[in-house]
Amino acid sequence: MNEQIRQIAKRLQGLREALEFTLEEVADVCHTTVNNYLRYESGDVDIPVSVLHNISKHYNIELIALLAGEEPHVFKYSITRKGMGVGVHRRDAYQYESLASSFVGKKAEPFVVTVEPSAEEQELSTHVGQEFNLVLEGEMELRLNDKKILLQQGDTIYFNSEFPHSMRAVNNIKCRFLAVILR
Repeated sequence: MNEQIRQIAKRLQGLREALEFTLEEVADVCHTTVNNYLRYESGDVDIPVSVLHNISKHYNIELIALLAGEEPHVFKYSITRKGMGVGVHRRDAYQYESLASSFVGKKAEPFVVTVEPSAEEQELSTHVGQEFNLVLEGEMELRLNDKKILLQQGDTIYFNSEFPHSMRAVNNIKCRFLAVILR
């Protein structure tokens, strides 16, 4: 796994230890088993954003603090210049760019997500809240429960993110989309 995933894993372990939560408590928040959660803390496996979102929501911690180790610091407004968002590269197929990382107390987490083409089906994930996606480039196949929905450039979808879902680029072309995760 890459260094960024190892750093996220260290932050998860440090958070759990600092707040004196048991493994069972955190695994329950993440809707997973203790063994699975320990794999996340090991840094040897990818940590789904849904897991990090559930932790940030439950423990009232900014998602960007878990993803990038940066604490938000502005209250009035936050500007992110083109291509200058905090980048999070968690796995080969996905690149996240946080668009409001410096704003304190966000009610939504906006990201530009770039998905490289892959023949592999992505693991379904869930997280608290709702999600809005706008396809900026390419085409995306969204799996929502058992349904596959093809979204093309300019298409949007708004859905309950507590339903299992995943995204992947199709037609062997990378896909970029705006994802807004609402708490």
